[in-house]
Amino acid sequence: MRYGQTTYDFQEGGMFFSSPGQPLTGIQVAEETLGFTLLVHPDFLRNYPLDAKMKHYGFFSYSVTESLHLSDKEKLIIEGIASNIGDELETAIDDLSQDVLISQLELMLNYSQRFYKRQFITRKPINNALLEKLDQLLNNYFDDETALLKGLPSVQYLSDELHVSPRYLGDMLRALTGQNTQQHIHNKLIEKAKEVLTFSDLTVGEIAYQLGFEHPQSFNKLFKSKTNFSPLEFRASFN
Repeated sequence: MRYGQTTYDFQEGGMFFSSPGQPLTGIQVAEETLGFTLLVHPDFLRNYPLDAKMKHYGFFSYSVTESLHLSDKEKLIIEGIASNIGDELETAIDDLSQDVLISQLELMLNYSQRFYKRQFITRKPINNALLEKLDQLLNNYFDDETALLKGLPSVQYLSDELHVSPRYLGDMLRALTGQNTQQHIHNKLIEKAKEVLTFSDLTVGEIAYQLGFEHPQSFNKLFKSKTNFSPLEFRASFN
């Protein structure tokens, strides 16, 4: 299958989601392969609550390599919903046809959301390795003075360096740590700030610039919100 500018292969039981405007071409299916592609025009959802809810399904922003791997039981659930949608499309249209189809579509998306959360847990060795890479990346970013040159690390920068989508990274972190990517960055930043405050004679302003802040006041505000101490109060507690 060709997705964007890259070709992928995939096994039975895999599922992925694509947003409007993403190119998807060249699908080759072997005769014995079972599966389906469900294409939904955005206008079909207009004036339904699901339309506003779509942005909450983060997996539409994942890359194809972050697809959902279904267990046999999960696959039966998804196939059952797909069968219901297929049957409804073969039924004569009436004033409830769109309601029924959208309710089945929402059911499929909600199950997919559940299965993705399960996958973050069952694939913990892979995700824990990614978390370790993230922490090492942040440690290096603050230790080698990259922050001083480039400013605070962004979610997009970290995602690019780890070769995952920003939405996947955030969802993975929430599943493993209960925090999103920005919160994780702030926690690592505060850890580094505490270290520098404790073992160096740098001023608070110098520390703020070293960590990537443009203004020391922003650093002071973040530090106090995370620790209930100002940087100077924290340093004084060790003297």
